Amino acid sequence: MNITANKVDNGVNVEALLGARQALTEAPEAARFKWRATCAWVNGTHSRSVVHGFFGLGAEQSHKTEFHYDADHPELFAAEDNGATPVEYVLVALASCLTAGIATVAQHRNIQLRSVKATLEAGMDLQGILGIDSEVRNGFDGIKVVFEVDADATEQEIAALVAQSQRRSAVFDIVTNPTNVAVEVK
Repeated sequence: MNITANKVDNGVNVEALLGARQALTEAPEAARFKWRATCAWVNGTHSRSVVHGFFGLGAEQSHKTEFHYDADHPELFAAEDNGATPVEYVLVALASCLTAGIATVAQHRNIQLRSVKATLEAGMDLQGILGIDSEVRNGFDGIKVVFEVDADATEQEIAALVAQSQRRSAVFDIVTNPTNVAVEVK
């Protein structure tokens, strides 16, 4: 019998993540991070956000580059459509976080991924944000996430990957649990 072990490579350095988990278990104060974004109005409903610095591991940190994100609304909202809407960024964040989690969990479980695709849809009744009906919520009335995963794994193993990603996703937690938001004016 010829048994060969396939080396799984989903591009996730699980050993480094496990090392970080161990280090942060021993120094929990270093696990306190603060993520930041700034946003400046451009014109109309168009704004541009920047992500660069954050606090973590007990010190100021920064990404390798500064990331810029344009947000706007579609022309049917009497806007110029210079970027995705802010609510679409929420969907992007959720999809990205869950997908990263699937890749990480798959690597840790020695499952080779060939493709992962997430399709998200969220319903919204504009009567809320337009002030037509105060009983209508401003935000989403629900979000549906559908994953298509092609991997060297059974359907049950893939379902377990998605479930574990959901349990560990920061954005899933943010979207599904109330979060205190303090808004100030300087």
